Amino acid sequence: MLSSLLDLAPVVPVVVIEDAADAVPLARALVAGGLPAVEVTLRTPVAPDAIRAIAAEVPDAVVGAGTVITPEQVRESVAAGARFLVSPGWTDVLLEAMRASGVPFLPGVSTTSEVVALLERGVREMKFFPARAAGGTAYLRSLAGPLPQARFCPTGGIGPDDAPDYLALPNVGCVGGSWMLPADAVAARDWGRIEALAREAAGLQRGA
Repeated sequence: MLSSLLDLAPVVPVVVIEDAADAVPLARALVAGGLPAVEVTLRTPVAPDAIRAIAAEVPDAVVGAGTVITPEQVRESVAAGARFLVSPGWTDVLLEAMRASGVPFLPGVSTTSEVVALLERGVREMKFFPARAAGGTAYLRSLAGPLPQARFCPTGGIGPDDAPDYLALPNVGCVGGSWMLPADAVAARDWGRIEALAREAAGLQRGA
């Protein structure tokens, strides 16, 4: 079983799939580039089918579901083959559903109080979202002192230029982003370009 999503790779690609036929070749390109974790967001109707296809046909991929906001989505995603869950925020109801799912999960936080509340509930790994809008690296650096036990995957507005700054922080295990999936490359099904961008992202260094 997957122990920690934060340690798989420095970057978790955040994937929005409009055409289910793109799911498998896109995931293969990301994995070939060194990014095994693939977060398929539940923002499109085909997302569950995309998760199911990747789980079945790309064995080296660790596929998960993102933008999970209801217990029903938790159950549907795990049934489709999701091996991890990511939410933009959390409630006790959603948290319990994710905990009961049996797969790793990253509940979203953007305030100190939310972090403390999750620590109180035994959760130490979280998504920091929306990272740039919520304070970016300065905010996360400020949390490291009083709350060193919390680890984060910041997501939201992060690109290749500032990803290294996040990864240098002691409380950041990985970052989420979609810069290795430019819309024109996906539209053109230019999987080679996506693989090359994924390889660059996979080469980013973690730790100060």
